[in-house]
Amino acid sequence: MFWFLLIALVVVVTAVALAVVGGDGPGRTATGGLADVPPDRLVAWLPSDRPVNRGDLEALRLPVAARGYRMADVDDVLDRLGAELAERDARIAELEASLAGEQAAAMGHPEMFEKPGDAPGEPR
Repeated sequence: MFWFLLIALVVVVTAVALAVVGGDGPGRTATGGLADVPPDRLVAWLPSDRPVNRGDLEALRLPVAARGYRMADVDDVLDRLGAELAERDARIAELEASLAGEQAAAMGHPEMFEKPGDAPGEPR
């Protein structure tokens, strides 16, 4: 029984080795062996010509590496989202300040939002 198992093991190992190393066929190179697989990279990247929207984030699929996700790709996505959020926050603050100034002017207290040293009623 021992010899039978040993011979079966040798036959299986030899068959697997020949399948990996030799022969032309689908997925094989002309010199034998398996064809190189292109690295797993992002297929759909975030658009550079417009702001990112919800659909872009839902369609985004980060490539998987040996131990999770590729750090460089994740860092790029987080940097882009952080920059866009900061830009939107600045725009929101600017619009809220403008709205508060208009509301103060409508209530009859435009001097409420002037800086010290500005001439009253002078446009900024």
